[in-house]
Amino acid sequence: MTSFAPDSIVLNRKLPLWYQVSQSLRASILGRSPREPLRLPTEEQLAGHYGVSVLTMRQALKELEDEGLITRHRRRGTFIEPGVRRGAPVRLLGSVDAIVAQQSGMATRLLDHGTTPPPAELAEHFPELPEVATYHRLRSDEKTGEPTNHARNYVRPELAARIDPADLVRWPMTKVLRDVVGADIGSITDTVQARLADPETARLLQVPLLSPILHYTGVTRDPDGRPLDVAVIHYRGDRFSFTVTLDAT
Repeated sequence: MTSFAPDSIVLNRKLPLWYQVSQSLRASILGRSPREPLRLPTEEQLAGHYGVSVLTMRQALKELEDEGLITRHRRRGTFIEPGVRRGAPVRLLGSVDAIVAQQSGMATRLLDHGTTPPPAELAEHFPELPEVATYHRLRSDEKTGEPTNHARNYVRPELAARIDPADLVRWPMTKVLRDVVGADIGSITDTVQARLADPETARLLQVPLLSPILHYTGVTRDPDGRPLDVAVIHYRGDRFSFTVTLDAT
């Protein structure tokens, strides 16, 4: 059986090799012609193609398998999912410091804080907790005073017990958790979607009802993968865009 032929790539030693290989192979898969074979070369053949170890190749393939782009069958081989969506998410690497810098630089007002059962859409992140601490903030442009976004953070109670709400007016939650509370942050997963402004968001951001906004969800986890904080932020669609800069050197 003929195998699918992925594109080549020049590897950058500044980034994890498995990450670069997974991104290159993902792009090849999503850009493939419907007439091309679904079967991928073997791990050894792919490792030779990219110039990496079999272990690195295996890690890259696991990333694509976890995203549902490929399936792997013992003795039969690895296959591209025929119904794979071209809009599959791309995983981007960055630093916690980059996240902190991104969240800083705005005037912030704490609207309220307290405890609440985890919202239904976020309950999967706190399956063992009947309640989480919640903080609701409104951010505005420091020069014009124009509201730019409002954010709700849902935090584990044991961490919230060490948070001074006044610190959340001065700093982003990520910085407070890491530098004030001393939480060990392992990863932050960001998701950005297009939405329409609901009544509360329209009122707080001073935009027409049902106008476009950016709906951001950020899940902060410790090194063991346990969620520490879930941030839900609504950005004005006429003031924000989503930009990614990649180091190509």
